[in-house]
Amino acid sequence: MLADDPSPADGLRPGAPEPGAGSARRLPGPGAFDPGRRGVRALAVVAAVAVLGAGLWAWRSRPRAEPVPPVATADVPVAGGAVETAAGPSGELVVAVAGKVRRPGLVRLPAGARLADAVEAAGGALPGVDVALLNPARKVADGELIVVGLTPPPGAAQPGAAPGAAPGAGSAPGVGGRLNLNTATLAQLDALPGVGPVLAQRILAHRERQGGFRSVGDLRQVEGIGDARYEQLKDLVTP
Repeated sequence: MLADDPSPADGLRPGAPEPGAGSARRLPGPGAFDPGRRGVRALAVVAAVAVLGAGLWAWRSRPRAEPVPPVATADVPVAGGAVETAAGPSGELVVAVAGKVRRPGLVRLPAGARLADAVEAAGGALPGVDVALLNPARKVADGELIVVGLTPPPGAAQPGAAPGAAPGAGSAPGVGGRLNLNTATLAQLDALPGVGPVLAQRILAHRERQGGFRSVGDLRQVEGIGDARYEQLKDLVTP
């Protein structure tokens, strides 16, 4: 009887692996892919181009502000010559001061001067003359006649009237050039010596309440007209 032959199987060489033992192949791992230096450079170039392209696209698609066209301005030509004030090119006023003053005559005043300035330029009023009745705060006009302490002569321009204007212009003619109390306007009453805008408004209010003035003496019923002021006005007005 033969003993078992310990020799390797038929067809197998000593030291050879058994069939199927090493037939399984290993799969490549994550680090198995190696593009090499050229591949890395190519990928870098592609990435740079992509970044530049994205940046260029974003720059072109950004919102843009539309420029606003400048507004055209029309040059307005200035009328020939500068506008002169009522006082004239020199800015001076020339008024005549008459009556009870120390130096009656023509006086020169700066534009915007008051009646008190005109009286002072004429040397001031004589003792006993009440200048307050003339409304010393009133502005004087160029060419005006200021009569202090006396009744202005008939036809003389009333205080505050425009130079060259006829006495009582714009109202119904009165007797002997006097101002008609029943047709006078606020401005015409204001121009009377010693009246002013406040007292002129009171005269108009009294005229409306009473239905008009029946006599010059009705002025005494107006608040603010005393004996002295009435004596100053009675020869300048008519009902």
